[in-house]
Amino acid sequence: MWGAIAGDVIGSYYEHFPTKSTQFYLFREESVFTDDTVLTTAVADWLLNDTDLVKTFHRYVRHYPDAGYGHTFLSWAQLRRRESYQSWGNGSAMRVSPVAYAAETIESCLYLAKQSAEVTHNHQQGIYGAQATAACVFLARTGKTKAEIRDYVEDKFHYDLQRTLEEIRPHYVFDVSCQGSVPESIIAFLESTDFESAIRNAISLGGDADTMACIAGAIAEPFYGGVPEEISQQVLPLLDDRIRNMLQTFHDRFITDSPLKSDRNENDATESH
Repeated sequence: MWGAIAGDVIGSYYEHFPTKSTQFYLFREESVFTDDTVLTTAVADWLLNDTDLVKTFHRYVRHYPDAGYGHTFLSWAQLRRRESYQSWGNGSAMRVSPVAYAAETIESCLYLAKQSAEVTHNHQQGIYGAQATAACVFLARTGKTKAEIRDYVEDKFHYDLQRTLEEIRPHYVFDVSCQGSVPESIIAFLESTDFESAIRNAISLGGDADTMACIAGAIAEPFYGGVPEEISQQVLPLLDDRIRNMLQTFHDRFITDSPLKSDRNENDATESH
């Protein structure tokens, strides 16, 4: 979950100034947390306190009205609406990572992911994006290999994860749909060699950088055993007390030390496809 936040903060600058390279400064003076962090925290709050998720989203938008939400979601929250609006956007995927830690089985993970999505994103692609992301995080934290993660997602959600970043990057454009950004974010993780390279891979596609890095970072964190200290030390000061305390409370309740991934060999960490 901290990996999602780190990806959001690092990607925040490059959403507005896209790059097609993996060589860039991770942090800029303009780096901030965005709606990805706010809504990830809201989902954590919902899971911790068994709150009404719609009201929880409304409340977080009141606290953080300028976090950079999509227009439809912002209008939905500000007008206190409760009905879903058939979104297929990647907002359902960027906020979902906490459910992978609260769930004890892959089935409950998918169920919670669907619940977290459908209050706004009740289009099938919006639900799939959330479920696919949550499943990747859950499988990563329970010791599955990259090949196992890829095979599960391809079989369950019919995403094409056989493509490479080298093939995708030249023609990829900004895309906020789940079907046009979640698979690419997962591929960014699959081709990574460590947490930082997962973030760099996602941003280097030149798309919705904060959200794609958020998704890739959420998966990379449990797979690689956490967020590197040199990154977390730069992210934490950018968060306010409300967000930092909520995430820490969630971590203390749901997240134990990463399981020993004894079934992985050294080659798996560098496996791309």
